[in-house]
Amino acid sequence: MKKVVVIGEVLVEIMADSIGDGFLEAIGLTGPFPSGAPAIFIDQVARLGQPCGIVSAVGDDDFGIINLNRLSLDGVDISGVSIDPDRPTGSAFVRYHADGSRDFVYNIKHSACGTIPRTPEVAKVLDAADHLHVMGSSLSSPEFVALNLEAARKVKNNDGTISFDPNLRKEILSAPGLRDAMADVLSLTDVFLPSGEELTLLTDATDPAIAAKELLALGLQYVVHKMGSGGVRIYDASGDRFIPAYSVTEIDPTGAGDCFGGAFIALWLQGLDIDKAVSLASAAGACAVQHRGPMEGASSLETLVRFVKEHEDQRNIAGG
Repeated sequence: MKKVVVIGEVLVEIMADSIGDGFLEAIGLTGPFPSGAPAIFIDQVARLGQPCGIVSAVGDDDFGIINLNRLSLDGVDISGVSIDPDRPTGSAFVRYHADGSRDFVYNIKHSACGTIPRTPEVAKVLDAADHLHVMGSSLSSPEFVALNLEAARKVKNNDGTISFDPNLRKEILSAPGLRDAMADVLSLTDVFLPSGEELTLLTDATDPAIAAKELLALGLQYVVHKMGSGGVRIYDASGDRFIPAYSVTEIDPTGAGDCFGGAFIALWLQGLDIDKAVSLASAAGACAVQHRGPMEGASSLETLVRFVKEHEDQRNIAGG
C-alpha cells in the first residue's frame, strides 16, 4: 500500500465552554485536544489502514506527549516528529460565536512546529512517501514552502501523487510569496481539495465550474470541492457531479474538512470508485462534526460504512 506523508503543524486545541466574543475575561475551558490540520488529516488516513507519516515538531511537554500518543496509537508513523527542548508545543484557543464563527488565539509561529529540523529521520520519512498531502497552512514560511516543494517534486519524480488542500482565508493570500508558492504546489497536484470560495482563489474565474475547468487544464486529475453542509462537487475529465451532504446534528465543525480529506485520499489510493470514496469521505466529515474536539471524530472504515448504510436506510424510509 502507498505511504501518505504530510508536513505541518501539530498542536493542542483548548475550547471555551461558552459561546461569546473572544477571551477578554476568565471563562471555562475544555481541553487540551490533539489538533493541527495536518495532524487531523493524517490521523484519519491512519484510521482507514493506510500507511502514513507526519513531519513536524512538538515541545518536550505534556501537550507534545498527548499528540504523539494519539497519532502513534492510531497508526501514524511519528518518527519524523522532532522534540524541541526549548520551545513549547503549538496551541490554539477557540471560542465560538452564536452564528458558528470562531475566534482563535494561536501559538504556532513561535512554537516547536514553527520550525522543522531536517533530521535524518525526517529525510527517511519523506523518502518513503508515495503520496504527499500539502496544506496551505503549512506554507507559512519560506522554509516550509521549500520543504513541501522539495518533497513534492521528489514524490512526483518517483511516480507518486500529490494532493493539495489550500486551507486558507482569502486575506492570507496577500502574504509575500504565498500566492506564488501555492501556484507552484498546484502545478504538481493530482487532487485539489478546496473548501467554499477557495476553489476560485488561484484562478481568474469567479464561477466555480469555470475555475474547475481552468484547474483541470493544468493537469489535475480531480477537483473535489467541499461545501460543508452544501455537499461536495467532483470535477474531472468526464465532467462534474454532485454528492449531497449527510444531515447530522453539528456539535463542533473543527477538523471536519481534514477528516474528509484524509478519508478521501486513503480510499482513493486504495482504488475505491471516486464517487464512493467521496460518499464515505462525506461520512467522515459528518462523523467528525458530531464530536467535541477536532480529532475526536476520526473514524474507521467500518464506522463509515455503517454510517452510510444507516443514512441510506433512513432516506429510503423517508422516501417510501
